[in-house]
Amino acid sequence: MRPPVSGEIRRPGVFRCSCARCLPHIVASVTFPVRTGAGWGLGEGRGWLVWAASRPTGVRTAGLTLTVTGLVAAVAAPVLTLMVGRRDRRAVLAALMATLTAANLLAVYAPNIAVLLVARVLVGLGMGGVWAIAAGLAVRLVPAHRVAAATSLVFSGVAAASVLGVPAGTSLGEWGGWRAAFMGMAAVCAVVALALAVLLPPLPEPAAVRLAGVLGLLRGAPVRTGLVLVTLLVTGHFAAYTYVRPVLEDVAGVQPGQISTLLLAFGLAGLAGNFGAGAGAARSPRVTLVVICGVLAGTVLLVPLVPLVGRGTGVSGPAALMAVGGLLAVWGLSYGGVSVSTQTWLMAAAPGAREAASALFVAVFNGAIALGAFLGGRAADSWGPTGVMWLGGALAAGALVTAGVGKGPGRGR
Repeated sequence: MRPPVSGEIRRPGVFRCSCARCLPHIVASVTFPVRTGAGWGLGEGRGWLVWAASRPTGVRTAGLTLTVTGLVAAVAAPVLTLMVGRRDRRAVLAALMATLTAANLLAVYAPNIAVLLVARVLVGLGMGGVWAIAAGLAVRLVPAHRVAAATSLVFSGVAAASVLGVPAGTSLGEWGGWRAAFMGMAAVCAVVALALAVLLPPLPEPAAVRLAGVLGLLRGAPVRTGLVLVTLLVTGHFAAYTYVRPVLEDVAGVQPGQISTLLLAFGLAGLAGNFGAGAGAARSPRVTLVVICGVLAGTVLLVPLVPLVGRGTGVSGPAALMAVGGLLAVWGLSYGGVSVSTQTWLMAAAPGAREAASALFVAVFNGAIALGAFLGGRAADSWGPTGVMWLGGALAAGALVTAGVGKGPGRGR
């Protein structure tokens, strides 16, 4: 085990494990409000759609609130990282979770779209800040040989939120309406804020992050390559995944009642992909990302071809459904490893500026989510559902080239 450097915390046994395991719940809690509504274009009966149906503003305006959240999070990640200076990260995280609690309560009692937009801005602030700070804490809480596993555990929160957000949001929305969904989320955020204050040790930052330091990271070719990879992979995924429901129904002929099961398989595979990629990225971020990019590009491009192959070979019904389900599971498996692999790439590329690198990562990641949804909508309008898959596959193929030939981190290439 390497000796701890300044600012690192080491806690023995169960307490250290509890600290590390607390982090995925932070990320899951933060992304839940977005995940429960990010699929508004998929037509799921979740809180935001229930809200949209009960207001004259409609689904497109509900979608605007989600875009606002992503864009605010993209800006908040680097800005808040700079503003908090050397303050104890335990206190900062607890305060941000309290902000998320207040934001969800504000959404519960929002009388109009203006107040709801304010609530979503607050969610974006909390999400960007928590994600940027939490993503770089694993290395401070565990020994060196467990950093890869701890980082995977942190990002398992994102995959878990994707899996649990759909059924949880749907169930709460159907049981008590959209207000109940956000009231439940406010309660979860409050519990996590309390858990942070109790379970995490003090985490003062040895040196404040400076704007010059954040911008200075962009001078490093490996950092730039990592951010390009994040942009291409996340934009391509969300361009395609945001419109996966019409693709499954209109192109692949999947029945509406089967889609939730397929998306659940996607999410569960993403959980497995997160941990598998975390172990691989610890050895070689480049090789891991080359595999992820290649599999993701191939899978997304194959989804719209299933019905064509089926008509040509006479395969249909359950066999075709199994083929589509298998492709979605592989898609989830590959994309589930994107967050942890790209974060590992950036941590290796900037080992002395973990929090600044995390801030850049979160900013680019959330900006890419908004860009992917926008480009997917344009592609759907221009080329139809199949064109969205071509766009997503092409961007993933671009990421494959970038991962293969771009400048990688000095260690674990």
